[in-house]
Amino acid sequence: MGKVRRYQGANQADRWRKRTGPKRYRARRLAGVPLRVVFVTVAAVTALITQFVIQRGGSLPEINLQSLTKPAPAPIAGVASVIDGDTIAIQGQRVRFNGIDAPESRQYCDDAKGFEYPCGRRSAEALDGFLAASKPVQCTFVTWDRYDRYVGDCRRGDGSSVAAWMVEHGQALDWPKYSNGAYAEQQAKAKASKIGLWVGTFQAPWDWRAQHTDDAQPTTAPLLALGNGNSGCNIKGNISADGERIYHVPGQKYYGVTKITEAKGERWFCSEAQALAAGWRRSKR
Repeated sequence: MGKVRRYQGANQADRWRKRTGPKRYRARRLAGVPLRVVFVTVAAVTALITQFVIQRGGSLPEINLQSLTKPAPAPIAGVASVIDGDTIAIQGQRVRFNGIDAPESRQYCDDAKGFEYPCGRRSAEALDGFLAASKPVQCTFVTWDRYDRYVGDCRRGDGSSVAAWMVEHGQALDWPKYSNGAYAEQQAKAKASKIGLWVGTFQAPWDWRAQHTDDAQPTTAPLLALGNGNSGCNIKGNISADGERIYHVPGQKYYGVTKITEAKGERWFCSEAQALAAGWRRSKR
């Protein structure tokens, strides 16, 4: 029977060649190949995306789709440089902590008395102090984000979870969109104790970024050039009597009467971007 079927199939192919010509016959045979490839590719990508959705508690993270084909890198370890409250750099590789979100470097919050303070800078400073106490930091890869950053679970030299510590001390928030509530318990403890961000009022970092589109890109670490006011660096960074860091630009009400005393930590800036990145806020008048 097998020979009969092959013979019949051969006869059918011969009849098709005679009726359509060799070119159309070859086109017909090959027409199905690209379609099968497409089906297989779509199925594979769909499976990967579904896996991400399940792992993230039903929410698809803002991943870089090209990263689906990139191999997962090995864990990375070393002395960390702090970029902001949820991002570090190790051996030149920028690492974003998985499942938490900290205030942006330029973000301000209100303290218990309603006064603004640079919560983004405070968060970064808290992280720097925590990491300095036990080196090195080791991070295990989770995924790549849409900025092509390595997203990982990181631990200090003594094994302490960096993300958990930041949330528990009120310096970052559990990000349920990606954490599936992994740090909800630490956040509840910080909120009940009114520490860190919870001492006053604040805007969730993801909401703050949505309203500050210019700050949506990942934080960089600009080099802050000091100036003396005579080389284009004419923005005055003044420290108020209350210790608040405020900068004044030419044309503002108190620019002329503001004196800079570098011995007190006051300084000149070459641009407002530099002043903001250093944790200073613009004078309201």
